[in-house]
Amino acid sequence: MIVKLKKRNPQFRDLTVRQPYLVIGIEADDFRILNDAGRPFLYPRNLFSLIDNREPSDWVNEIGDDGERYSYPLPLNRPGFFEDFFDQKARAVRTFWRVVNRRLTAAGEVA
Repeated sequence: MIVKLKKRNPQFRDLTVRQPYLVIGIEADDFRILNDAGRPFLYPRNLFSLIDNREPSDWVNEIGDDGERYSYPLPLNRPGFFEDFFDQKARAVRTFWRVVNRRLTAAGEVA
């Protein structure tokens, strides 16, 4: 899934208008993308328009108690994964970049 920022938003200075962003996952209906600084943060989905709505076949999809959606590739789909990543735990960092680099390569081949 590829999205682009609809319009400049002073609250999200780490995103560029019309820049395509690869969605890494969905958490509580928000998109997790690599921002302009290369950090995998969550952003409200309503900030973006869809460029390519195809979702990876390996995403694990779950629905929360309030109907919110969670979707990640299996290696990233465990409670606390991103906390470990941001705490720079080596295993989480390696796993994240292995998964994301494969996804970025695949997206580049399609483009």
